[in-house]
Amino acid sequence: MTMPHLAEDTAPVAVALPRARAGNLWLVAPGVLWMVLFLVLPIAMMVYVSFWTQTTFKIEPTLTLQSWITFFSSDTYLGALWTTIRIWLIVLATTLLVGYPAALFVGLFVKNKTLQTVLLVLCVIPFWTSFLIRVLAWRPMLGKEGAINLILMKLGIVSQPIEVLLFSELSVIIGMTQIYCVFMVGPIAFMLGRIDPSIIEAAQDLGAGFWRIFRTIILPLSMPGVVVGAIFVSVMVLGEFATSAALSGRKVNLLGNIIVTQVGSLKWAFAAVAGVILTILMGAVVAVLLRVVDLRKEL
Repeated sequence: MTMPHLAEDTAPVAVALPRARAGNLWLVAPGVLWMVLFLVLPIAMMVYVSFWTQTTFKIEPTLTLQSWITFFSSDTYLGALWTTIRIWLIVLATTLLVGYPAALFVGLFVKNKTLQTVLLVLCVIPFWTSFLIRVLAWRPMLGKEGAINLILMKLGIVSQPIEVLLFSELSVIIGMTQIYCVFMVGPIAFMLGRIDPSIIEAAQDLGAGFWRIFRTIILPLSMPGVVVGAIFVSVMVLGEFATSAALSGRKVNLLGNIIVTQVGSLKWAFAAVAGVILTILMGAVVAVLLRVVDLRKEL
């Protein structure tokens, strides 16, 4: 006797479900359209252009593998690729070595939230100026008669200026480390600030020392911040070209510099090949980092 009434009650629910799904699709549609127009289509166009026929003075939409063959047979292009990977790994390591202790101090040892905010704001003050100004500011610091050499000579640490500090790969690494270190500090400090102090106090009450607490509690709980910071630093360093051009005297060629040079020479196919390779490299790095920690679960 109750079955007809049950069917009548469930009928509105059955009708509402498709409407809810349709509403969800409309909510997702703007984001999907944005991604297609400004991510998928540009990447697809870049891949397509990389197969165009490139001559000295013009480019034709005739598909060929010649630009790819030229890239992988050229010592200049391959050298730029390996240099990009090497500098990325070094800068990633240096930003982590410099940024983690700073984030540990701000996020864990500073208890006052206002002071934490002030310290984090101090970290981003350099970003109130132009990126190019921050890069060029390293020239008078690293030069033969720069501040660093003068201080080292005044202290008697060196007897003559260190020339390798400027217009070298070392100067590029120093500049990138300073510029991008804040992107490592922020996410790690955020994750460290979320650690419940009672967990650390309980470990101390049980007799655990600092290094054991760090190894078993602090480091694992801060890993999502490390991964997010590594993604930020990796994407920006892999796409760099301005810092290497300004601080190396154009002695260090990254893939970004190759792209800028080829675009300036109207060699769109060669630039597209380098762009595709750089995009694949960035995607692989981000995919590997996301495998380290499940950010959707942790954040």
